[in-house]
Amino acid sequence: MEIKEAHTNQVNVISISGGKDSTAMWLYALEKNIPNLEVVFADIGHEHPKTYDYIDYLEENLGEVRRIKADFTKQIERKRKTVVNKWRSEQVADGIIEAALEVLKPTGVSFLDLCLWKGRFPSVMARFCTQELKVRPMFDQVYLPLLEQGKHVVSWLGIRADESHVRSKMTEREFTPEGYEIYRPILKWNVSDVFEMHKKHGIKPNPLYLEGMSRVGCMPCIYSRKQEIFEISRRYPEEIERISEWERQVSLASKRGASSFFTHGKRGKGIHDVVAWSKTSWGGRSIDWQKVLEEIPACTSQYGLCE
Repeated sequence: MEIKEAHTNQVNVISISGGKDSTAMWLYALEKNIPNLEVVFADIGHEHPKTYDYIDYLEENLGEVRRIKADFTKQIERKRKTVVNKWRSEQVADGIIEAALEVLKPTGVSFLDLCLWKGRFPSVMARFCTQELKVRPMFDQVYLPLLEQGKHVVSWLGIRADESHVRSKMTEREFTPEGYEIYRPILKWNVSDVFEMHKKHGIKPNPLYLEGMSRVGCMPCIYSRKQEIFEISRRYPEEIERISEWERQVSLASKRGASSFFTHGKRGKGIHDVVAWSKTSWGGRSIDWQKVLEEIPACTSQYGLCE
């Protein structure tokens, strides 16, 4: 892969998530001795503890990681005013207003605060999480200050074409209206290339990949598959209870009085319904007892990492 000669005033910003692709991208940059690297982790507050530990592991072995996160304090305060004034003028019941005001307080957990502000969770059709939790804070806190210093900013993104139809149409490089350049160095890699880069440099992949997860940036992701939800529920039931509590809080912050984490498909109305569905056989009509009663294996990988 060709790397353009570095601009004399260039800063290469490596965005990592603790996932396989961004880690492989960072390793690639180090392998190519790319100068002026700034590695940034956008902490959305919805990662598994093992992912936070993995970020620490990468920092110990590869180099410094800057941690940033979005802050929705102002947005929540504006929503409180909306609840007090607009909801009341629309004759929303006092009990609903009082309950909303009780939960509409910044928690410091970016993902939850975003959902409290919006009164809903992101979905496949309204995927505002990436923009609000990663793209915007990266620009405001990282790119913009560098641009104001006159730096040529190159944003390295660990995106691969074979992940989706949309990503297959992306280009390796592009310039944004905001004035920075986007570079996708592993766009044409396959998943074997990604894990081979880990192996080549002696870096372990995120351990969640050994426990049946296909994605590790969120726990769970709105795109999680049936088996992945099942693995989360049997290995980490505390994560399911966390989502259940978030559903309760976000529902109170919604004028509709209801909000579920998974909003697509015929999976039920709440996270516990989705977990119940994950335990069913194909078609979702009956419990797959063989799967449910199976002892939790030490390793379950969708990428052949247990072999």
